Amino acid sequence: MRTDSDGRDGPDRFGHGHGRGHAHGQVPGQVHDLRHHGDAEVRDDGSALVDLAVNVRAGTPPDWLLGHVAASLGGLAAYPDGRAARAAVAARHGLPVERVLLTAGAAEAFVLLARSLKVRHPVVVHPQFTEPEAALRDAGHTVNRVLLRPEDGFRLDPSAVPEDADLVVIGNPTNPTSVLHPAGLIAELACPGRTLVVDEAFMDAVPDEREALAERTDVPGLVVLRSLTKTWGLAGLRIGYVLAAPETISELERGQPLWPVSTPALAAAEACMTPEALAEQARAARRVATDRAHLVAGLREFASDGVRVAEPAEGPFVLVSLPGAVAVRERLRRLGFAVRRGDTFPGLDGTWLRLAVRDRPTVNRFLQALDVSLTGG
Repeated sequence: MRTDSDGRDGPDRFGHGHGRGHAHGQVPGQVHDLRHHGDAEVRDDGSALVDLAVNVRAGTPPDWLLGHVAASLGGLAAYPDGRAARAAVAARHGLPVERVLLTAGAAEAFVLLARSLKVRHPVVVHPQFTEPEAALRDAGHTVNRVLLRPEDGFRLDPSAVPEDADLVVIGNPTNPTSVLHPAGLIAELACPGRTLVVDEAFMDAVPDEREALAERTDVPGLVVLRSLTKTWGLAGLRIGYVLAAPETISELERGQPLWPVSTPALAAAEACMTPEALAEQARAARRVATDRAHLVAGLREFASDGVRVAEPAEGPFVLVSLPGAVAVRERLRRLGFAVRRGDTFPGLDGTWLRLAVRDRPTVNRFLQALDVSLTGG
């Protein structure tokens, strides 16, 4: 697969089964900007908009977490020591520290995987977060895509993944579809000689983290990525981690520069692993589920206008299709709301938008603005 000089993708190659041919709404030869992310919607002239484009929980970081980060600033003269944070992450998941690698956000982990692992036939299951494919392309890999179809509810069919794939990347719950795949179904993708990368960046927003694979050690070649960005509002601090077999962790660690995670980020990671933090995380996940149900119920009211929600949604965001989505998105901006365009995700086109889940008052205002935007106001 060709990589253009600007980082955009060239003509699609497809996998087998549900990945063969063009997914519904996919334009042959369509080019997707893999480097476009939700934060672009709220930069510059979008900074004053109500943000439904970025999937970071509103009102974060909480004050207690800011306090931990602030307290770490007195140690900035010393080089970062990640041992305590690494041990805290390992203990939180019931794993030995040798199975944990701290990273400067989950995005760094995708780069490490692309550069460090010796793979010949990588496959990315789309629609999903585009950074894994972008990192693989930048590392010189030819990437095969398996496109999950909207008419199938964007559900995984393990048989769609080519047998010769020695690296498979999938999100769970998946950004932007908000699909939560059964853990057992994802585990079926594992086989000898294959690295199975599961991006669980949003799993902490799922009540009880059901369908998580983070603590599994019996799945061959499993690599799980986690982020502390979304639930705790730490996008600017850059902190995440990898859970994998010790030999994989060692290989990835050799690809990191010295001291890759800053002292404040390490302090945040350690603080987010405490029982009190995990209890707050669980409460936040339940609150997100309630607010998401309210958003989905409101969106269903616009079914006669052609609005369709990808359901069941399980993440802190929902994916919707609607006619004239490009124009609706621009009208929403004029009314004060930023939403995420969907056409930069392989497998989607300009009829799709992603909406972050927010509190009820914000959702109610958004639904009013959507009503106006759909009528061309």
